Amino acid sequence: MVSINPTNGTPRDTRLAGALSAGDPSVRLQAALAAGSNPGPALLEPLVERCAVEPDLFVRDMLSWALTRLPPETTLPRLRRELGSERAQARSQALHTLSKIGDERAWGWITHAMLRDPDDEVARTAWRVAVALAPEDEKKDLAGELAGQLGRGDREVRLSLSRALAGLGDVAETALATAAASPDPAVSAHARATQLLRRDPEIGFDAAVEEAKRVVALGPERAAAAGAGTDTGGQPGAAGAGENADAGETAGLMGATEARGAVEPTMPTQPTGLTEPVGLTEPVGSIQPVGSIRPPGPTEPSVPSEAVRALRALRAARAEEAERSGRADNAERADNAGRAENTKKAENTERAEKAENARRAENPGRADNAGETAEC
Repeated sequence: MVSINPTNGTPRDTRLAGALSAGDPSVRLQAALAAGSNPGPALLEPLVERCAVEPDLFVRDMLSWALTRLPPETTLPRLRRELGSERAQARSQALHTLSKIGDERAWGWITHAMLRDPDDEVARTAWRVAVALAPEDEKKDLAGELAGQLGRGDREVRLSLSRALAGLGDVAETALATAAASPDPAVSAHARATQLLRRDPEIGFDAAVEEAKRVVALGPERAAAAGAGTDTGGQPGAAGAGENADAGETAGLMGATEARGAVEPTMPTQPTGLTEPVGLTEPVGSIQPVGSIRPPGPTEPSVPSEAVRALRALRAARAEEAERSGRADNAERADNAGRAENTKKAENTERAEKAENARRAENPGRADNAGETAEC
């Protein structure tokens, strides 16, 4: 159990510090919100210490927000000490809070060891913070450091690294081109996928990875021909068409998953049942989201633009096919509705005839008299 009792604080500070370790996460969230709404220096230590052990993502983000409300002169030195903690979560959350504060003085604290931290979450956070805080004259070296980790980890780790490199802009191209020529197929594919993402963010990470793997396996020229649906002799290639279809399907799946890997948690909505009035008038954090994909840069021979056009053409063809299918479905529904209406009318006519016959059968005398009257 981490002690979070404040020193030289008011009774209110003491109460909030105790609530930060309550068993109910909604109580902890409320306490962190109240601490940030009316910040005081006595709450610095409780907030930082709680960041290291808090299991709930939304509470952690609220704790970081509360720390941004304190003066940077007191918060930054404490966060710097936390960067050396043995707890991976303490290091990661301290880095996250530094990104929210956005003070460039913290750039010098982002070491090579942090960028290569064995814990994936710490490393991912360090990449994002480094891209946000790096001065312009340091970005090229940072790109080389990040490119040295291409091929690392699972899909989410690779996506984070691609976003960080893309966020550095054109200065990352040299490092990416060098990595794309790596004999390691995982490194080469990851570098080429990152290049594709920089030039055409609409492709999506998964589709870019598939295209990059194809380029690594076939070479740029053959991959471009396969992506266009032809072999090297200019004839239609069934293998190329099949590969394009796989890439198109992958591109259609990237939306929700990629968003999950890309978006930082925002400050949760104010919980109900607050015991104290809270007036939040300042925005959470002080910097803009980091790691967004920038507009496409100049085309490089190592990543054929023909493949990009092939992917776009495939998506357009599938959209047209889906539209035609929708029209056919509508026509079939209309036809079925017309048949159902005719059937209903026929059934109603048949019922009417049966009812008339039944009435005649029940009153034969009346029917005969009606006939004689008509003759007269």
